[in-house]
Amino acid sequence: MSKPENPDQRSAIMRAVKSRDTAPELAVRALLRAFAPGYRLHRKDIPGSPDIAYIGRRQAIFVHGCFWHGHDCARGARCPRANADYWRAKIARNRARDAANETSLHQLGWRALIVWECELKDAPALAGKLRAFLA
Repeated sequence: MSKPENPDQRSAIMRAVKSRDTAPELAVRALLRAFAPGYRLHRKDIPGSPDIAYIGRRQAIFVHGCFWHGHDCARGARCPRANADYWRAKIARNRARDAANETSLHQLGWRALIVWECELKDAPALAGKLRAFLA
């Protein structure tokens, strides 16, 4: 078993985690390019700064990591043993922020879709979900 990381090592690892242009986000964009190009990325003038936005359609797509946003799949349900209270609170804050952003979008007449990282395992099903949302 490897030696536990010290707080400085953990901090460096967490700083290296990207928030945009992640592998799941790039995979979703590749699917969309095939049938619905013309999206915009990370628009800060839209609540929640959606990963993908169709401005004219008022549709926003968020690509969420299962762990970071507390999805109810195997990856999202696991909680680190180290500093567990911090992580539970952090994920709860992320979920509350996501809900507030979705409410703000709805109030502005936007529709939002959440794509979970685990959904990428079944690309044909995800493509169908994206097509249905954009239709």
